[in-house]
Amino acid sequence: MAARAACTVLAGARVVLPTGIVDGGRVIVEGGRIAGAAPDDATTLDLTGHWLVPGFVDLHNHGGGGGSFASGPVDEVLTGIRTHRAHGTTTLVASTVTGDTGFLAQRAGLLSELVEQGELAGIHFEGPFISPCRKGAHSEALLRHPDPAEVRKLLDAARGTARMVTLAPELPGGIESVRLLAEHGVIAAVGHTDATYEQTVEAVDAGATVATHLFNAMPPLGHRAPGPVAALLEDERVTVELINDGTHLHPAALELAFHRAGAARVAFVTDAMDAAGFGDGRYQLGPLAVEVRGGVARLAGDGTIAGSTLTQDVAFRRAATVDRLPVEDIVRAISANPAKLLGVYDRVGSLEPGKDADAVVLDADFSLKGVLHKGDWVVGPIGAAG
Repeated sequence: MAARAACTVLAGARVVLPTGIVDGGRVIVEGGRIAGAAPDDATTLDLTGHWLVPGFVDLHNHGGGGGSFASGPVDEVLTGIRTHRAHGTTTLVASTVTGDTGFLAQRAGLLSELVEQGELAGIHFEGPFISPCRKGAHSEALLRHPDPAEVRKLLDAARGTARMVTLAPELPGGIESVRLLAEHGVIAAVGHTDATYEQTVEAVDAGATVATHLFNAMPPLGHRAPGPVAALLEDERVTVELINDGTHLHPAALELAFHRAGAARVAFVTDAMDAAGFGDGRYQLGPLAVEVRGGVARLAGDGTIAGSTLTQDVAFRRAATVDRLPVEDIVRAISANPAKLLGVYDRVGSLEPGKDADAVVLDADFSLKGVLHKGDWVVGPIGAAG
């Protein structure tokens, strides 16, 4: 790892700030933070011809680099974190998969230690409180109703590090569990659900604020039965997760979500599993066998999509080059919006003085060329000049 200079000026790039794009901008890094001014003897890094954007924030991620957040030991979890960090995700929430309460409590204990050490930004429990009709890559035998007492046990096991719980609000105990999560400052996310439009509206009124991978693992939008998609898109209180890997969403669906929700209510997530940044082969997602071919993960038994192999740099590049979204909107969806949801926008999510020096350098074609995490280069840097 390159030695950290006392003060480095990242100069010449197209810098994406909350106020807009600054051509030939400057971002000053000092002691792991973004500073407001630089001394005369600061080192300058010339990034002319590149983009400089905030480090990516991923709300929904099950692993990478061959390591599983859902079931792997600490060294595997760290491998997954570092794999995604090398692809620009400098703030990451670890997602679990459906399991029995004892196992999930054990996972929460392990992951919470990494949150306390600053390696993770929190824990996301995806399952077991989801619909068997929309289970996706979750074991049906381990699913159960969202009993508020069981939900509370998971929150207690996470020792204050739980950030989000995905559940199906139409199940018995669903609305009560949404209220419980909201009261404890934990994001209640509607997902893997067979809820009607009306049931989804009730869940949002009770405190649900996120749609887990919108469109996926929920009823399709219908003209007589609009279901959860319409309810989640129309409500200003809800942020919708989108997996922009070209497999989970048709470009028209992504365009619809951006048009209806607006850039302020979209969060790009990976929903990545172990194979992200690693390669094709056979894997386990909880108790289920997964086959990854051509970068697409599917259950070995029935071919159900089983998470993704996506990294956020690929999601960014696809959004810019295939979906042709404005770069400022992509940055909001991949950095600022999820940081705000997690309550960490005072530290990350934008390139502003006082925040962590988390940044990603992209070339003119939006390919990743450098990653800065708390002032240290994880990838790069591109050549420096005095």
